[in-house]
Amino acid sequence: MTGDGTTPGFGGDWTRQKLDILGDYLNAYTTALKSRPFRLVYLDAFAGAGRIHLESPHDEVLEADRRRFIAGSAERALRVTDRSFDHLVFVEKDSECCVQLRTLVDDHEDRIIEVHEADANDHLRTIRQDTFGRSWRGVLFLDPFGTQLDWATLQHVSKLERLDTWLLFPVGTVARMLPKSRDPNDVSAAWTDRLTRVYGDESWRELYSSAPQGDLFGSPGVEREKGVDNLVRLYKDRLRTVIGSRLLEESRRLRHSKNSPLFEFIFCVAILVARR
Repeated sequence: MTGDGTTPGFGGDWTRQKLDILGDYLNAYTTALKSRPFRLVYLDAFAGAGRIHLESPHDEVLEADRRRFIAGSAERALRVTDRSFDHLVFVEKDSECCVQLRTLVDDHEDRIIEVHEADANDHLRTIRQDTFGRSWRGVLFLDPFGTQLDWATLQHVSKLERLDTWLLFPVGTVARMLPKSRDPNDVSAAWTDRLTRVYGDESWRELYSSAPQGDLFGSPGVEREKGVDNLVRLYKDRLRTVIGSRLLEESRRLRHSKNSPLFEFIFCVAILVARR
């Protein structure tokens, strides 16, 4: 966290793409429900500080650097105006970020806004169908920094039938944990546990198969398919086991400036949306 209340030196064009997609969707979503009697809820489980300072080359002058402060997901949700969200919940583990979030929401006393300094997995698992009343619809944004989102959390929120969900799968991090040429039994215990918590089981081991040729000593080897398509495909297959047809087949791959994949931006629709 920086002294000006932004998330420091993190992000790039991919960050802007992600937030623009989310912001456009929030505006379209609330407009579509403008005349409906539902209470509209926005849940941001890894909210950060509300604003983001994009990385800039070191030789840029300070004034130019300032122009790279952009509104984060929390601020964009607050800016929705055609029909504002009635109830917003921001969850963030970092205490300094929470201070900045509370400052950000001070000018919005006309709505119910909660800022929770808590682990996102723990907080999301406390939410029930009646948490926000009897008649509500909402959007959930799951934007973990890395592999912090647990499968058990996804299982729980999948039962909240009224939430459209945007989810970032950290495909770049997972790929680093699963090198192309490595026996899955050689993955460290800490990474094994984390991968299992992300995928929900040990299906990630099935990403490896017998190599077409052995190693340098002629022994049979295993390898993972090149690229990250298989990592995303497996994750989506796992999502279908709890979300089914609610999972949108199309997703957006977000890449950093050197074109390496970082995240897969995935969308799941609420069960009851079709009945509006």
